[in-house]
Amino acid sequence: MPSVLNVAAYRFVALDQPHALRDELLAQARRRELRGTLLLATEGINLFLAGEPAGVRGFLDELRRDTRFAGLQAKESWSEAQPFRRLVAKVKREIIRMNHPSIRPEHGRAPAVDAPTVRRWLDQGRDDQGRPVVLLDTRNAFEVDHGTFEGAIDWRLARFSDFPDAVRQHRHQLEGKTVVSFCTGGIRCEKAALYMREAGLDQVWQLEGGILKYFEEAGGAHWHGHCFVFDGREALDTGLAAVTD
Repeated sequence: MPSVLNVAAYRFVALDQPHALRDELLAQARRRELRGTLLLATEGINLFLAGEPAGVRGFLDELRRDTRFAGLQAKESWSEAQPFRRLVAKVKREIIRMNHPSIRPEHGRAPAVDAPTVRRWLDQGRDDQGRPVVLLDTRNAFEVDHGTFEGAIDWRLARFSDFPDAVRQHRHQLEGKTVVSFCTGGIRCEKAALYMREAGLDQVWQLEGGILKYFEEAGGAHWHGHCFVFDGREALDTGLAAVTD
């Protein structure tokens, strides 16, 4: 039975001293013998960690004692071996790079729609007001190639910072429709939804918790393939297990 707990989590929140926080969290993670990546910026935190369940959950509990991270939600999955080679903690300009300074999720997020609702919309072929629904994949092209939702829009992004230009070029695909942006864990589709709303597209939502939360709450309905993850497992199936073939 898999015994290594893997978690992915992020939270957009204003951090005035990310370097000091990095050192503190790095020490805590080392003490609990965790591996993975911690990213910090003035806009928030993004983390991918793995280790013994008690260590991982203890780290998250300690992190949530800081009121800035009290609402942090983590997506869990399991593996038989440690998927990360080492522990890395970095301070960056953005925890997910978009190069569009006016997009500040820490000041207010875009509306979100949960996985069961998205599944229902896809089952019925429209949203609850009768509008056509399109799913917009905000991940990089090589990630999409592992798997995506049936009929999802894929703009073949080389990097997430290409997203604003892609919206300007392909806006006609989204107008007059309910747009649900999605990504692996929710961080990219959150910025993407804010950008599209800034661009004047009103019916835009982000998939709450991303693909991983969808698998957890809605299974594999309307999904084809696997989900790429940025660790040694490479891809997960719709049951959140590592793909072995």
